[in-house]
Amino acid sequence: MKNILLIATGGTIASLPGEEGLAPGATDEDLLGHLPDQKESVQVHSVNLMNVDSTNMQPESWVEIARTVYNHYDRYDGFVVTHGTDTLAYTSAALSFMLQNLAKPVVITGSMIPIGFTETDATRNLTDAVRFACETIGGVYVVFDGKVIRGTRAVKVKSTSCDAFRSINAPYVARLEGLDVHYFEHVPATESGPLTLDTALSTDVFVLKLFPGIAPDIFDYLKQSCRGVIIEGFGNGGIPCEKRNLLPKIDELIEAGVAVVITTQCLEEGIDLQRYEVGRKLSKKRIISSHDMTTEAIVAKLMWALGKTGNLDDVKQLMET
Repeated sequence: MKNILLIATGGTIASLPGEEGLAPGATDEDLLGHLPDQKESVQVHSVNLMNVDSTNMQPESWVEIARTVYNHYDRYDGFVVTHGTDTLAYTSAALSFMLQNLAKPVVITGSMIPIGFTETDATRNLTDAVRFACETIGGVYVVFDGKVIRGTRAVKVKSTSCDAFRSINAPYVARLEGLDVHYFEHVPATESGPLTLDTALSTDVFVLKLFPGIAPDIFDYLKQSCRGVIIEGFGNGGIPCEKRNLLPKIDELIEAGVAVVITTQCLEEGIDLQRYEVGRKLSKKRIISSHDMTTEAIVAKLMWALGKTGNLDDVKQLMET
């Protein structure tokens, strides 16, 4: 029999109607009450870690979740974290970096409709998450709408529909049909070595989305306020270099010891700084390439990398590995 720990953190899945709209209110025990009876194959225990709308989820909350998994790791075969959908992708990415050498599944799920409502998607998502948490696979995964996504590849692409999440620049890991798990790709061998908890984070990061006409002076503020800046460039990662030329300001950021990561506003296919002149001029500088990572994963990984070191060369190596 498998022993699974449900870690409840709030979100829509646990929301109840109130005078000012939906807000988390259901407990971990309430969630367990909606699971089908599987006592012969799995025993689910639970803890109500927090009860927040995921809009209010903070990096300190990621640390709480990671520590809860770590502290209970030897007692359970797998873990399910129920979470609001709006920042679920940030949390799943952060846990992927903070929990090293996972040999058991940590599964993040939620719902678009509260679990106590008619037509809810919560019961299926929660049941699927528990089922996948019983697999002999290591790592952090998002289970939603019958699909399994790697923790660093999930992105919420719809605001109301039940198929809200997609796997970006990576295949889906598996799909679930009842008690059956159908894998789409080869599952890598379980990580070797003991589980380690690495929760040092630096939250002094900023995501800057470029737009035509952006004033270079914004970088003067960022240079004084941030340890890391993620720039969402155009297309393959191009940065304006005429008229409102941003390249000298990016140079100043790097010289001031700020880690600069270049990504793209495009959801899929990542960046290629060698394709166009506007990218090549940038790639000659000591910038960090995000390759095909999602912005959610970049934010979490940059906070994690800066929590380990202030050396820009080391940060670059960590980010590009």
